[in-house]
Amino acid sequence: MSSLAKKLKNLKDYRSTVDPKVKDEIVVEYAPLIKYIAQKIASRLPSNIELDDLISCGVIGLMDAIEKFDPTRDNKFKTYAEFRIRGAILDELRSQDWVPRSVREKAKTIDRAYQKLESELGRPATDDEMCKELECSKEEFHEMLNKAKSVSILNIDDSATFNRNDKRAMAGLNEDSKSMNPFTAVSNKNFRDKIKEGIEQLPEKQRLVLSLYYYEDLNLKEIGQVLDVTESRVSQLHTQAVMKLKAKLQNMFEGYEELVS
Repeated sequence: MSSLAKKLKNLKDYRSTVDPKVKDEIVVEYAPLIKYIAQKIASRLPSNIELDDLISCGVIGLMDAIEKFDPTRDNKFKTYAEFRIRGAILDELRSQDWVPRSVREKAKTIDRAYQKLESELGRPATDDEMCKELECSKEEFHEMLNKAKSVSILNIDDSATFNRNDKRAMAGLNEDSKSMNPFTAVSNKNFRDKIKEGIEQLPEKQRLVLSLYYYEDLNLKEIGQVLDVTESRVSQLHTQAVMKLKAKLQNMFEGYEELVS
């Protein structure tokens, strides 16, 4: 734990006693993290989206984290800050609604097809199965994926897919480990198991892309060099993997709704 994080933990009344100088120190210390998160998001967005704008939104997210962080909960400030920074950037992108309606519709069409085939087959659909379902060629399907890639980064957190409690549970912020009730514990375990199962069912290259991107922190260009494919192909593989996982989670949540209804 950093010295600043310890200082936060030691505050008795965190929200009312944080010194402005401490806030400034936190912003300075976490500036590289803000830039890192903004760059990862920007790498999958159109070139007309300014990185500086995303960073500014990230700073707002960090300030929000400073105000709302509860040191009595069993969460690290860095984890909470990452969640707030990323959330602030995505919220701003959604509010701008910069994605053309035609692109958004293509992404929804692909999402629905993946979800339908996942439900019917009990596994992620292959490219050939998707082409048959969408009645298009592979070239047309890959073109649709390329156009939809910038939407998938928002879709995975879309409020139409998960409610606020679902998203907070995903981030590990809903309940601390000491107060987690049995139902929440089982739900979180089922969620993790479904994610693990979904990843294991992905084709090898898609699994590798997820691993290199999210665990090894490589960017798309670096992953392309590792796999000896173009950056565009890496982006395509990433989009497919995210959409397949999203389809699995949508089917899981719909199953839960049927059980409790």
